[in-house]
Amino acid sequence: MSYGIQLVSKRRTGRPPKLSEREKRAVVQSIKENPRLTASKIVENVNIQFKKTVSRDTVRRILRKANYRSHVARKKPLVSLINRQKRIAFAEEHINKPEDFWKKVLFSDESKYCIFGIKGRQLVWRKPCTALNPKNLKPTVKHGGGGVMVWGCMSSKGVGNLEFIESTMDHMGLFGYSKRNLPESVRKLGIQDDYIFQQDNDPKHTAYNTKLWLLYNVKKQLKTPPQSPDLNPIEHLWDLLERRIRNHVITSKEMLKSVLVEEWNNISSEYTAKLVASMQNA
Repeated sequence: MSYGIQLVSKRRTGRPPKLSEREKRAVVQSIKENPRLTASKIVENVNIQFKKTVSRDTVRRILRKANYRSHVARKKPLVSLINRQKRIAFAEEHINKPEDFWKKVLFSDESKYCIFGIKGRQLVWRKPCTALNPKNLKPTVKHGGGGVMVWGCMSSKGVGNLEFIESTMDHMGLFGYSKRNLPESVRKLGIQDDYIFQQDNDPKHTAYNTKLWLLYNVKKQLKTPPQSPDLNPIEHLWDLLERRIRNHVITSKEMLKSVLVEEWNNISSEYTAKLVASMQNA
């Protein structure tokens, strides 16, 4: 029988938190300022700044609660000051472009893949969808070292051609790749009538012979600023290919080429349409 008595559990104080809310905010702020800090380094900083001993697990829990996760830093060139200014101008010009505009764009780019993947992986703490924030990128020397270079293009309707770059990465080489692959790609994708060809303003793309050929063969062009991977959705295809080729055992350059072609052709038009639709929020 209860006799009408209501039992209430006493509040349990439990184990007090290692860090105060202010100290936790300081931990999160340190990652905002330098995403490359390791958990061990943050522990060291906390010990010095607050005279408290905490574990790496404690630091990780604080960061995860703030929606930060540890990821491998993407290997993309950091953006120079002049190119940042060009990015702002591009954004102001295209911020109100409708989805139908982006559906007409044929995006192009070059990328590099290594047989044994990327050496010297660097981890960064970041929130979801911030991989291409300049703070979260790993600086690189453009196209250095060995591996396989590719040229590719895509639109909302799917992927175009993928070609391996065998010659030197100069304006003459890129001119040839565009000349060979653009007509075939637009036919393949069914966008011959009114497509817009995108490439960035890298000097190799703006050489005289390239501009002259494009003038007579491509009605409309979209020039995105150099060093702006987040303004070109094909960058997500390169990352997708990188993840997919890691599922294969690759021991030679020819095998790498074969796998790249196979996985490129497996990319669906639904996926590219989703990437292009995201340009309205870029």
